[in-house]
Amino acid sequence: MDVERRDDGRADAERGGATVLLLALGLVFVLVGTFGAAVAAAGMATQRAAVAADLGALAGAARALDGDAVACASASDIAQRDAGRMIDCVVDGLDVLVTVEVAFTPMPGLNRVATSTARAGPVRG
Repeated sequence: MDVERRDDGRADAERGGATVLLLALGLVFVLVGTFGAAVAAAGMATQRAAVAADLGALAGAARALDGDAVACASASDIAQRDAGRMIDCVVDGLDVLVTVEVAFTPMPGLNRVATSTARAGPVRG
């Protein structure tokens, strides 16, 4: 079999290996970057859920004297303004316990929910 050689003495059949290696390395970087972005999105959603739950509980506790329905409505309003959805509200005296969830999409076609719970009420002791 007659194979044409270049100036460096290698056969043409041996050329192109570096291109394949470079493409594989680029794919690894893209996958790692995508995974890192998904982890960052999950962390941000968890933080947003915690903030929405905290502020919702505070808003509910501020209206606890007006009744359970008013306190939970106030907490739900604040949670929605923080891009969350209140899934539970419990009023125990002047304490309000609020659970909020925030939906997020870490990757296209993959929907997840971050949940957080917070309690607010008067200082005791």
